[in-house]
Amino acid sequence: MSVDYSVQGSVAVLTVDNPPVNALGYGVRDGLKTGIEKAVGDSQVKSVVIIGKGRTFPAGADIREFGKPSREPWLTTNGQLIETSSKPVVAAIHGTCLGGGLEIALFCHYRIALPFAKVGFPEVALGLIPGAGGTQRLSRLTGLPVAMEMIYSGRHVPINKAKEYGIIDEIVTGDLLKAALEFAQSIQGRPFKDRCLKFKAVPGADRVEEYASAAMSQVKKKYKGYEAPMACVQAVRASAELSYEEGMKFEREVFGQLLESGQARAQQYAFFAERAVTRWQMPGGSYKTAKPLPVRSTAVIGGGTMGSGIAVCLLSAGLPVYLLEQNEKFLQSGVNMVKNIMAGSAKLGKISMETAKKAATLLKPTLSYEDLRDVDLVIEAVYENLDLKREVFSKLDKVCKKSAILCTNTSTIDIDRISTATSRPESVVGTHFFAPAYHMKLLENIYGTRTSPNAVATVMKLGKTINKVPVLVKSCHGFLANRMNAPFGSEAIFLVEEGASPQEVDQANEDFGMPIGPFKVRDLSGIDISWRINREVAKAMGTTITKETRFLGGNRYCGLNDDFYDRGRYGRKTGKGWYRYEKVGGKIPVVDTESQEIIQSYRERRGIVKRKITPQEIHERQFYSCINEGFRILDEGICNTPEEIDISWIYGFSFPKYRGGPMFYASQIGLQKVYQRICHYHQTCPYSIHWVPNRLLKKLAENNVPFSEWANHVSKSRM
Repeated sequence: MSVDYSVQGSVAVLTVDNPPVNALGYGVRDGLKTGIEKAVGDSQVKSVVIIGKGRTFPAGADIREFGKPSREPWLTTNGQLIETSSKPVVAAIHGTCLGGGLEIALFCHYRIALPFAKVGFPEVALGLIPGAGGTQRLSRLTGLPVAMEMIYSGRHVPINKAKEYGIIDEIVTGDLLKAALEFAQSIQGRPFKDRCLKFKAVPGADRVEEYASAAMSQVKKKYKGYEAPMACVQAVRASAELSYEEGMKFEREVFGQLLESGQARAQQYAFFAERAVTRWQMPGGSYKTAKPLPVRSTAVIGGGTMGSGIAVCLLSAGLPVYLLEQNEKFLQSGVNMVKNIMAGSAKLGKISMETAKKAATLLKPTLSYEDLRDVDLVIEAVYENLDLKREVFSKLDKVCKKSAILCTNTSTIDIDRISTATSRPESVVGTHFFAPAYHMKLLENIYGTRTSPNAVATVMKLGKTINKVPVLVKSCHGFLANRMNAPFGSEAIFLVEEGASPQEVDQANEDFGMPIGPFKVRDLSGIDISWRINREVAKAMGTTITKETRFLGGNRYCGLNDDFYDRGRYGRKTGKGWYRYEKVGGKIPVVDTESQEIIQSYRERRGIVKRKITPQEIHERQFYSCINEGFRILDEGICNTPEEIDISWIYGFSFPKYRGGPMFYASQIGLQKVYQRICHYHQTCPYSIHWVPNRLLKKLAENNVPFSEWANHVSKSRM
């Protein structure tokens, strides 16, 4: 049974037992219905307790039922039975009380909880709103502003805050069941109709227009392009403007519309994809067989922007970190960056003051490799130069204990070219963080031909420990994320070369849902960085880049970035790049006359006649070239599933989650259309290798293979 029924004295106890999170699947819903009916009909019973077994109160819907026909009893059926019960019902909450679990609790007449419990409505993350009364009932306890924010943000609310909001009646300590039984006995014989939320008025209903406008303003600012957060505000607004029954009907209608929307499908796909990427596999091992090594102490080589950000990630997870630099000046700069980031995070409430203070004691600045002798894991974060990285790894190999995992934060260099500098290539693995490392969620882990499964298991577990989303890929130049980003970025600059303006390209990207356009990104990361990377690529190819370079490695090359570099326009750091900024380090981009002159001068030098480029062409050339490369990556076995690509782009480049990632997005457009447009651009852009149509894409498009079967075809194509 998913719900155990027992009677202790005069209290009926309904214990939800559906591990791991007591999700509200059919068995639980049916068990609650049976239990409530049984308790109401039992003359011995005077009050009822609903509690969860194991580590949590019901934490929402059963994800195993997603996409399947729902069965009675619905959650609202349970809720109505609870609320209309002739005997008071108490929700005893521990762990997380989320989504449908919180809706069940709100149907109960009383709610008590342990101090470390949390409540919330996370449905918005799946492109939905609460669908069993949550938008109509929460506001009757908390008032409109709190209910709107809680539901549109999906945040988990600590129990002390929940009590302050009026959601929780009492915080208890010790044995929850014992406390619940005592509480349930204490309320027996009291009138409790006034505890039924459906009869309560919404506080501040006369100011609903003001509250809704303020909430909608925040939603448009924080969740641009997302439908569900706006629907959350509208549904909570209805609780103040309609009767309870009409509000419930409105909620169900909105829920149904969202459920059928493309955004909900994409966000639910992303939800499952994020869990799927944890089930990694590689030659010789997988998440099932490999054993992660313990990581109790760490080191970071390089205290620059990336290295200090990585150090913050480790310190925030409570791991001791040696931060190593080549001289005292650079070391102090790195330490200051770490301290400033930690202080800023604490000020914004992203970490607690206790965590920030503890981190200060865990950071160990050093100039000596000898101090790294006993660390369990090292992450190298020097700039992208193969010779320098090999020098670092050679030193680490001589100093670090044999069991230590040696990681590189390289963004493009083949792991095998680095690991050969050591006598232990099986312990060398890539851990590619994305800037800013303390903020971006993706951790792209990369295995070489000799990397051991245990080393991979260690960094995959580390990713979870430091609150990242780890994705495993096979080593090659550029790996997964940056390899796909290369044509995406190249097409952006080709489009400007041919006639578009940087702001037109940026606007097309932002209209699609990217947080900022590619030229604003270039100004943020630094034009000098991309200039240096281009030189490293050319060096690896045994050539150099000049003013006349038009092809690099047989592929089309645009030198516009070089012209901006030559003018000292490095981006925000110099106050000017593709845009001009109000000051050095400024954030607000302004269209700049000098930038336009540099672009036009470049065109004239190359004999390029400016042409009109539509937003549709901008969109197709950037995103379809990226998709084509994604299929090539799948075809070559760099990763195993389209989910790994999509999660990499969602968390590495902020691809809009409501579109599901580039591969899922391609499936929604239709592979035949995508393939046809790629063929078109292959004809019109013949000097760009990334437009050569991929054979796997061609096969899937011609056979009209549904997205759910792509992985099977990928496996067969490699046999």
